[in-house]
Amino acid sequence: MTADVSVEAVRAVEAIVLVAQEPVPTNLLAELVELSAAAVDEVCSRLARTYEEAGHGFTIAKVAGGWRFQTHPDMAPYVERFILDGQRARLSGAALETLAIIAYKQPISRLQIASIRGVDPDAVMRTLHGRGYITAVGRDEGPGQAVMWGTTDLFLEKLGLASISDLPPIASFVPDASIVEALEKTLRIDANLDAGADDHPTDDGPSGAGDIPAE
Repeated sequence: MTADVSVEAVRAVEAIVLVAQEPVPTNLLAELVELSAAAVDEVCSRLARTYEEAGHGFTIAKVAGGWRFQTHPDMAPYVERFILDGQRARLSGAALETLAIIAYKQPISRLQIASIRGVDPDAVMRTLHGRGYITAVGRDEGPGQAVMWGTTDLFLEKLGLASISDLPPIASFVPDASIVEALEKTLRIDANLDAGADDHPTDDGPSGAGDIPAE
């Protein structure tokens, strides 16, 4: 550690972060251990390197604006094996798709989400809002002043990200032009075959007002 930081301060940082249920902001740690914010960040960064060099199964990471202990990425298979499937309330594919749209396109309105997905997103948005992953971040300045949605600090915490800018580039998930062209041809063929079929897609889950603000 740096020469001007006592061993006691380093141990105090470890102890505080260990018992915290949420990431501890750098400024709060600085106040508690009487160090500058820069010194606290350096302490935590050096601790992370020390744990990595020692081969520990955990590390200390900056997530959602604060520091927390978390398992090492290499240990994910063992941690997942420990956590029983029945103890986890998994999000549906529709909810994950909607969450991804909000994460990459925020701020975004419900109608914009619906136009991208092609289905009514109200049910899954209620689920995401109830889990604390999305929140209303303002209103559109245009006609109607639609509610605009974005992700929360809890979303960053769950993904282990310091900020939304740490999301992987969306281009890495986009197929190349030849695949897109092939999909479009297939979809046009399917659309012609199903022209007479009833086409009223809906998301999983009941519809209703719920906790989604009216637009």
